[in-house]
Amino acid sequence: MHIRTSFPYETTHEDLWIPLPDGTLLYARVWRPLTDEPVPALLEYLPYRLTDWTAPRDHQRHPWYAGHGYASVRVDIRGHGNSEGMPTDEYSATELADGVEVVNWLAAQPWCNGRVGMFGISWGGFNSLQIAALAPEPLKAIVTVCSTDDRYDNDVHYMGGSVLAVDMHAWASTMLAFVSRPPDPQHVGEAWRDMWLGRLESVDPFIHTWLNHQTRDDYWRQGSVCEDYGAIDAAVLAVGGWHDPYRDTVLRLVEHLPTDRVRGLIGPWSHQYPDRGLPPGPAIGFLQETLRWWDHWLKGKDTGVMSEPLLRAYVSDSHRPATVYPELPGRWVGEPAWPSPHVRGMTYAFQGAPALVRSPMHTGLDAGRFFPFGNDADLPPDQREEDGRSACFEFEVGEETWVLGRPKVRLRLTSEVPRGQVVARLCDVAPDGSSTLVTRGVLNLSARHGRDRAVPWEPGATEDVTFELNGIGHVFPPGHRIRLAVSSAYWPWIWPQPDSSAGFTLEPASSSLELPVRARALDEKAIVFEEPEQAEPLGVNTPITLDEPRPERLVVRDVAKGEWRLEVDPRYGGTRVYPDGLEFTEDALETYTINESDPLSARTRSDWSIRLHRPELAWDVTVRTRSEISCDREHFVTSNEVICLEGQEVLFHRTWEKRTPRTAG
Repeated sequence: MHIRTSFPYETTHEDLWIPLPDGTLLYARVWRPLTDEPVPALLEYLPYRLTDWTAPRDHQRHPWYAGHGYASVRVDIRGHGNSEGMPTDEYSATELADGVEVVNWLAAQPWCNGRVGMFGISWGGFNSLQIAALAPEPLKAIVTVCSTDDRYDNDVHYMGGSVLAVDMHAWASTMLAFVSRPPDPQHVGEAWRDMWLGRLESVDPFIHTWLNHQTRDDYWRQGSVCEDYGAIDAAVLAVGGWHDPYRDTVLRLVEHLPTDRVRGLIGPWSHQYPDRGLPPGPAIGFLQETLRWWDHWLKGKDTGVMSEPLLRAYVSDSHRPATVYPELPGRWVGEPAWPSPHVRGMTYAFQGAPALVRSPMHTGLDAGRFFPFGNDADLPPDQREEDGRSACFEFEVGEETWVLGRPKVRLRLTSEVPRGQVVARLCDVAPDGSSTLVTRGVLNLSARHGRDRAVPWEPGATEDVTFELNGIGHVFPPGHRIRLAVSSAYWPWIWPQPDSSAGFTLEPASSSLELPVRARALDEKAIVFEEPEQAEPLGVNTPITLDEPRPERLVVRDVAKGEWRLEVDPRYGGTRVYPDGLEFTEDALETYTINESDPLSARTRSDWSIRLHRPELAWDVTVRTRSEISCDREHFVTSNEVICLEGQEVLFHRTWEKRTPRTAG
């Protein structure tokens, strides 16, 4: 990593308030080049608190952009951080309308030339796409990283029509803690307490809304740009990583947007900006790559960025199973179109007698983290135990086989119960038997006719179901075996259906796997990137404590009860001390429990504690939350609690208990 200390422009920065039409003020931080000429503006628009939570990351890139001739702006969404107003649901119509107003306000500033770009990762990547679909005139280009075009089937709530227990729960509980944090008196003054109490009174756990919409209805269509790709006028650079759950969005965007206004980039990365150097690598000079994009679309420079292939993708070499890789070996390839003329479907037919697939409920404990962040325990370990709980079909690899895109399975199933799910995992099996997870997919059987409806299976009926696995770039070498493992459970990623323990019968003779196989020997231009580069770090200190750190992922088995418990420490940040004196401490623990033979025993719990302390202001506040989900045959049962303290005094305490009908989940 090269730390850049000098730039073409000297820079300055200031904090300011952006007014909205209803009088609400949004808190913003602006880095600008020192020049008399107006420049384009770049916007990153998030709920994650620019004065503390994202401040270290913001400092890596916003000053860098300013040093290259852009006004780079970070804004807290309404009701978050130091911004006024009440928090809303994620990607609400209010959030997006506010974003349009911010774009227009930036374009009207005397230091802006009227041309605006948006960028962001995850939430900021989502709303960059969604605001681009609203087409404010000044917004000319976006860079969307690790984001989705489909809020229902490619986000943290549902997968293949099934409830994502692992992140439906974890993210709802995280956001409950996040929306409960107070404004900072150093930035908003004495109004902080009244602002905080007003927010807390308006809070409703997101999980209530998300579980009320178990099929792809109008709630999920709002903000899903796949509903109308043609609404996007801005140029789109779509970026993802093969170890990020949103990578398929990149493939869909390069397929559906006009080729003269879109480019795609997929590396081996996790849910991170590709310049940060977090595993798996290799990292790239991502800021330089985005500068080429901004210079082309916002300054009219010929940077050659639109001469790049439509899609640049990293194809990883075969690798042994591990929960972390500093770097994955492989190579970059370029595709002139998507679907690519270099990729063709190759079908592998299953063999064998009909198989009863009745997986234990704890199948899936070795799935790894849904959102890998570059931590040591993020990725799936050796899959042999999981494979042993599944029906496996294997195919010898005679010659090196490159896979690029989304594999597809066709399965003939017979089910004796009306509700269930099927999970398919594609694994690379080495000669020594080790099994590396390559990719996977899931289908809620009630969603087999479409994600917008729930159609129970007629007990005893036989049907063919087809679904895609997540996209991947991977090489299977000669002498290895391609394994397709099929299971009827995948906890805690997928919340089990009430009758999941019954499983289903799979007919191999009418089932198959289709791999998107890419040609190997092509005369193509080498794809290279500059080395990673960032601005000087903010200078946040992380104190060393005497406490023994918890394991990132701990599996506990109660042999007598047949109960399995997974404990996850998400490792978001721990304790840090900022240059302005703020002490910020957070701690979280997620717990997922299930009995290996009882789908109704599934339960989740998340506990959060966040403390913000400014000794010089005698300001000391703590937020504690608890979130739980359990179920019976007909309902999800959710329990949530928020406790907020000022010093040792409880300032706010509220609990929510709710039963939500299981209409599809």
